[in-house]
Amino acid sequence: MTKMLAFYDRAVGLASARLPEGVALLLLRVALAGVFWRSGQTKVAEGSWFRINPDTYDLFRSEFSGLPLDPVVAVPLTVFAEHVFPMLLLLGLATRFSAGALLVMTLVIQLFVFPDAWWPVHSLWAAMAALLIVRGGGLLSLDALALKLRRR
Repeated sequence: MTKMLAFYDRAVGLASARLPEGVALLLLRVALAGVFWRSGQTKVAEGSWFRINPDTYDLFRSEFSGLPLDPVVAVPLTVFAEHVFPMLLLLGLATRFSAGALLVMTLVIQLFVFPDAWWPVHSLWAAMAALLIVRGGGLLSLDALALKLRRR
């Protein structure tokens, strides 16, 4: 039993080292970024980066009518957030801030747009964002590189 516990302790030590944690946080950043990036892509004209599809305004007036913002304001904010924050997450730049912004967005979606989607969808997004807020981008991020350069 002692050998088994020692093996377990070594495995936990290896798994919690900086590189495995960095890989896990990178995968987490990619997963959360992918959710919001794909959503943002449904709101822009095909083949463009930020040119808003006019149908998006109609979508916000009908299906997303519970939002407390006028679609004229909500649509550009949403398109911006669903593109910029995922890009920052992929780079691991301003990871905590970007994850926080996406957590706020998740909560707005939960409260005003799809209140029945907490389990399992929004709870997972919130958990991913919360973990990135707490742990940061990890070793494989521009945040880590910037920290290393600042310490020199």
